[in-house]
Formats: sequence, C-alpha cells, structure tokens
Amino acid sequence: MQDFPQPSCCRIVDLRCKEVISVCDGSRLGYVNDVEIDTCSGRLVAIVVPGRAKLRHLGRREDFVIPWDAICRIGDDIILTNFSPGCEHRRDKRDFFEKK
Repeated sequence: MQDFPQPSCCRIVDLRCKEVISVCDGSRLGYVNDVEIDTCSGRLVAIVVPGRAKLRHLGRREDFVIPWDAICRIGDDIILTNFSPGCEHRRDKRDFFEKK
C-alpha cells in the first residue's frame, strides 16, 4: 500500500505572521494583512499586503494584492513570491467595496 503525502494546511491567522518577499528583486513587501477569497469556489485567490507609509504615517500607499498564482513558496516565517512591486496588481483601499 502506497502512502500519499497529506496536503499541507495553513490557517489565515498563520499567514498574517509571515513576511512576504519578492524573489524578483529581493524586496521585503511586508506582512500579510488580508486575503481575497472567491466565494463561489471557496478558493483563496490573493493575499493582501498593506502599502508602506508615505511620509511619517500621514497616509499610506495602495495595498499590494498578490495573486495566489504568484506565490512561489510558503515557509515557516516567510512567503516567497514572483510578484514585483512595480506591477499593476495594486488596489486602493477605497476600491475594495466598489462593485466591478
């Protein structure tokens, strides 16, 4: 009888403790703040990392929305992604609740 590897599971709260790093340029994007879930399929489609402060905490840049397909590896402490901060996968916090 062959043993099949068990799927690795991770809770959303565990993702929030992991730092996201781009393998493209080595930049540290930050920590997971939120996730986007497709409610029809029940699948996680993206992780959200908050944008950095612009000037002395007087506002923030847009959040990084990193598609799940762009995740390369999830380790104990970090998440590696091929997402690059210059990509167009950003969204402003105000756009979250707007209908598309």
